[in-house]
Amino acid sequence: MMDQEKKWIKEIKRKANTEAANQLIAKYYKEIYAFVYKQTIDTELALDLTQEIFISVLKSIHQFEGRTATFRTWLYRIASNRVVDFYRSRHYKMRRISDTIEDMELHDSEDLVVSLEYKEEMERIASIINSLETSYQKVIRLKLFGEYRFHEIAEMEQLPLSTVKTRYYAALKLIKMEMKEFSHD
Repeated sequence: MMDQEKKWIKEIKRKANTEAANQLIAKYYKEIYAFVYKQTIDTELALDLTQEIFISVLKSIHQFEGRTATFRTWLYRIASNRVVDFYRSRHYKMRRISDTIEDMELHDSEDLVVSLEYKEEMERIASIINSLETSYQKVIRLKLFGEYRFHEIAEMEQLPLSTVKTRYYAALKLIKMEMKEFSHD
């Protein structure tokens, strides 16, 4: 399967082969969409960001050499950076102001309460993660939402394993403290 992936990448680089690009995207689309969705809890936004990620991947695929990382690792690095950039953007800040509860389509009032509480909790966690320094954000996003192991993140971010673990646990501690403070308010 890895050989097939390498063939697709060569075809895209050499001939801008659309079929090869479609195959490569199809292989990873659901996985990257899920990675983005877990961080946004918003179907439309996740679809938009996933599309932007793959456009970016295809535009920069000539830079991918495969010597230091697998394609999947390279793809997640791009996806992680795109999510961090989105949450830093002015668009995100404006979007939060304009979101309303009416946008949620839920039928049962109990479902509505549970969904609102879950969404609120996820937004709170996302907000805390967004406030972290970028290097911490990347590690926590890859670990929690990408479900990567520490050694994979270390390889991806080209950091010592100890640094990745330190950043992860420090970020978790900050998130827990913020969540505890919020629940006492």
